[in-house]
Amino acid sequence: MSISILMGDALEQLCTLPSNSIDCCVTSPPYYHLRDYGVDGQIGHEDTPEQYISKLVAIFDEVYRVLKPDGSLWVNIADSYMNSGNGRNKDGMCNPKSCHNVHSAGQMTGTIARPATHASIKPKDLIGIPWMLAFALRENGWYLRQDIIWSKPNPMPESVKDRCTKSHEYIFLLSRSRHYFFDAEAISEPVAESTRRRLLQDVDNQKGSMRVPGLNKPMKACAPRYGGKKYTATPEVFNRTKSGKMYEPRARRNKRSVWNVSTKPYKEAHFAVFPDTLITPCILAGCPDGGTVLDPFCGSGTTLVAAQRYGRNGIGIEINPDYVALAERRLAKEREHLCAAT
Repeated sequence: MSISILMGDALEQLCTLPSNSIDCCVTSPPYYHLRDYGVDGQIGHEDTPEQYISKLVAIFDEVYRVLKPDGSLWVNIADSYMNSGNGRNKDGMCNPKSCHNVHSAGQMTGTIARPATHASIKPKDLIGIPWMLAFALRENGWYLRQDIIWSKPNPMPESVKDRCTKSHEYIFLLSRSRHYFFDAEAISEPVAESTRRRLLQDVDNQKGSMRVPGLNKPMKACAPRYGGKKYTATPEVFNRTKSGKMYEPRARRNKRSVWNVSTKPYKEAHFAVFPDTLITPCILAGCPDGGTVLDPFCGSGTTLVAAQRYGRNGIGIEINPDYVALAERRLAKEREHLCAAT
């Protein structure tokens, strides 16, 4: 395995990578006007959401170039609200007493003030950042394949009284091509025993089975699906999928699109580190064994640690030298753990 970290601006460093060399990209770009990572040129401080999206699109254009034709992109991103205007002066400028950067002890991050005005987004509006990005990438040539909900059992508490506490983020699955590498079996889930029993039941001999809608009636509408022949809707035909295949009892099922994963703060980094259990399915499904995973916003190195753990190569890009050092320490610990396990 080869794991490397390139320090610098994501767009500039991506330009140094060869085309068609990456199997899978798993990343979480800095969120819009939520945190200050203490480095000049960082993304997320743009004056408008449109400027923020434009910068991300330019970076993911380069990701598109370096991905192999059957490569995929997994983007974790959360939404933001337009500033209510509280804590600002009458002219809309930041009030130093409430909008200044505040750095938390033990964290290499701070809070930042959000823009107070926008031409079409009102104060307190949910901006819609994730879908703005998803639609912009689709318009730029990406295939938008799925929105995955990261459901957090332990969300950050909020003091709001006019909406629910937010407990989810998005992961978007995008691809370069219509057909791409995706190992569904690698992330399949166990099937509940009750489901297996239901699929194995003898529908033919059950009392009342003849009352099943459409049973023993000509399936004219479905004739093309079965080679143009007319079939009677027996259970064998009735229990088919849309593709015409029979349901087969299995020990495992396809992974669902809502992922319940608890957050796991890393004490040396900022609170927004995504847990390795969240991105492991992305790597296992999106990158073949021995392939290469890219993270252009690698932060504390979670993607690279997971890639190393599961036998993938990894390339990370990070603009903050403190985070590069942190990621390298994490990778060294993971290597020690893997060596000890073998």
